[in-house]
Amino acid sequence: MFSENLRAMRKEKGYTQEELAIKLNVVRQTVSKWEKGLSVPDADLLAMISDVLETPVSRLLGEKINEAVDKNEIAEQLAKISEQLAIKNRRSKKLWKTIGITILVIVALYIVLMVVSFFAFTTVSHTTTERIESIELDEPADGEEGMN
Repeated sequence: MFSENLRAMRKEKGYTQEELAIKLNVVRQTVSKWEKGLSVPDADLLAMISDVLETPVSRLLGEKINEAVDKNEIAEQLAKISEQLAIKNRRSKKLWKTIGITILVIVALYIVLMVVSFFAFTTVSHTTTERIESIELDEPADGEEGMN
């Protein structure tokens, strides 16, 4: 783990193996051996590496640290996430639009049915009233008068 962490942190700081070696007063090959896992520095050098890289020793010796991700890769991932969110938003808008249209159609049909039933009731009621009035106003037939 140390070798991978050392390489990642060195690159994070922008140092070459040669530059780090100069700061630590060792030869470049020593840094190369550390990064290849062929050797490890002693405690004093480990403390110096920690100071130069401005990181705690525990981080140097800890879990694997991923190297900096390529900016293009990050941009591609962000573009994919953005595209997925746009698709989700379009679906959501389409769903709400469909729900809204469905509700409007139902309300419109309800209003049409109410108007039609009102006119049908009014027409039936008016026709029935006219029939009742015509029956009451009709004079009895000739044969019916004499029977009473």
